[in-house]
Amino acid sequence: MEWETVIGLEIHTQLATKSKIFSGASTAYGAAPNTQACAVDLGLPGVLPVLNEEAVHKAVIFGMAIEAEISHYSVFARKNYFYPDLPKGYQISQMELPIVGPGHLDIEVDGVSKRIGITRAHLEEDAGKSLHEDFHGLTGVDLNRAGTPLLEIVSEPHMRSAKEAVAYMRKLHELVRYLDICDGNMQEGSFRCDANVSVRPKGQKEFGTRAEIKNINSFKFVEKAINHEIERQIELIETGGKVVQETRLYDSVKDETRSMRSKEEANDYRYFPDPDLLPVFISEDYKQQVKAQLPELPQAKKYRFNEQYALDDENANILTSSRQLADYFETVLKESGCEAKLCANWITGELSAALNKARLEIMESPVSHERLAGLLARISDNTISGKIAKQVFEEMWRSPATADEIIAERGLKQITDTGAIEAIIDKIIADNPGQVEQYRSGKDKVFGFFVGQVMKEMQGKANPGEVNKMLQAKLKQ
Repeated sequence: MEWETVIGLEIHTQLATKSKIFSGASTAYGAAPNTQACAVDLGLPGVLPVLNEEAVHKAVIFGMAIEAEISHYSVFARKNYFYPDLPKGYQISQMELPIVGPGHLDIEVDGVSKRIGITRAHLEEDAGKSLHEDFHGLTGVDLNRAGTPLLEIVSEPHMRSAKEAVAYMRKLHELVRYLDICDGNMQEGSFRCDANVSVRPKGQKEFGTRAEIKNINSFKFVEKAINHEIERQIELIETGGKVVQETRLYDSVKDETRSMRSKEEANDYRYFPDPDLLPVFISEDYKQQVKAQLPELPQAKKYRFNEQYALDDENANILTSSRQLADYFETVLKESGCEAKLCANWITGELSAALNKARLEIMESPVSHERLAGLLARISDNTISGKIAKQVFEEMWRSPATADEIIAERGLKQITDTGAIEAIIDKIIADNPGQVEQYRSGKDKVFGFFVGQVMKEMQGKANPGEVNKMLQAKLKQ
């Protein structure tokens, strides 16, 4: 039997506010356990939550970016369940009236575009964190994270493969960072995913029974977890078993999912409106103000880079993968006065490779846009060759020196004196009569040998264009 996979994702995005969603406690990451949980976060008697306006603002920004319906009237509810890291015994969330309604996000997989519907995005508070290591068989609870504002983004079940799910998740990750509403740090839990996975016979309209895989915090593990769950469900059905609706955890060490608990339905949580929080009213004027403040979004920026700078899709995709990288490129382009292609190739090539090796983001680059622009200007005006530029870049990565300072100090200025180049070429031709004969008999590949010999003799400082032009003329004589 041929099977079809149905996937929906719930993305939990921690909003980049300085304080929590219902209290003034700090959201900074890395503090000692339980030092950033105040009386409101702990749910102590007599305390009242106060909504963080900035969390609402960031939610509306997201809604505008996905062309969603923004609710005029939004209500918070209590979601009741009991877990050690949930001090109040309930989570303040949204159920029937979320702040962001239906929207969409477009993805591309193997050159094919697809629109993924987004059902809703609702505000809620994060829970604390249970810690199982170093407690000798016991579990510790850190409530620093309790009350951190979350925007839970729920997709429609429109994805049909793990590859599509990862593409959607990456696109969403890119978007929330572009909008500056979330830092997207998956290792710190700022951006994490629950995947709802089911299978059905090809052509069947009804959905199969789904399993939810909880708290996956990397693109790699999302793909592996979904693929494993697909195989598990198909094998279970084909051997006479039945998929049950449940919550599962992904074990990355064993590369398998395992049952955590039976999947709850909404009524199991006994949702009811939170009596301590007023409804949220969002006016049309406010929506228009937020819309006017939206930055240029990734897809629009990519299209502009294609058209304005004549960049190919590969370079445009890389350069627009983050707002900071795109800004870095445009600044280098402006300051260097070089061609866009040269700037793009260096940023997506040498610079990106160095950043990846050092595990740094573009904002942490040791080579500022001013210094890279200075280096590219020296390539463009033929002061140095592209090969020597790589040596200069390596030195710039290690030191604060500018390209001009390194070129002057190490005597790397390109030799453009045609007389000096010609003398070396004559010597190389005279010393290698056999290779000259081969070239003149039609073996064009030998030409590279002559170029290499000349560049070696001149320590890589000769202008490659002049070398090629003069060699071709001399060898034809």
